[in-house]
Amino acid sequence: QVQLVESGGGLVQAGGSLRLSCVASGRTGSTFHMGWFRRTPGKEREFVARISWSGKFTDYADSVKGRFFISRDNVKNTVYLQMNSLNPEDTAVYYCAAEPKEYPSGSLYEERTYDYWGQGTQVTVTS
Repeated sequence: QVQLVESGGGLVQAGGSLRLSCVASGRTGSTFHMGWFRRTPGKEREFVARISWSGKFTDYADSVKGRFFISRDNVKNTVYLQMNSLNPEDTAVYYCAAEPKEYPSGSLYEERTYDYWGQGTQVTVTS
């Protein structure tokens, strides 16, 4: 089992920045792929960013590309999401996810592929 705990959410004005953190504990070797998703009320949870174990591969949703940056520190068992130039449309609960398999059968852009999830952290961007 892997436990994921997010932090760093909060209230920020449009144009501001936040850095989310997700700390993994337990079987941290089972966090080959890490991802960030977000959910707004009435909507499905959507992909935001993902990163491979080595950190060499990252990818982003088009809506955040160039503004958000994902990184990880495997010594600290932590993955980060640096969010810049925030706008009200970024308001959501942000979730950290982990997938243990290097080659999962599903798409890493879909939440159903990930085995482990954090409880989420609220990000609110005011105009």
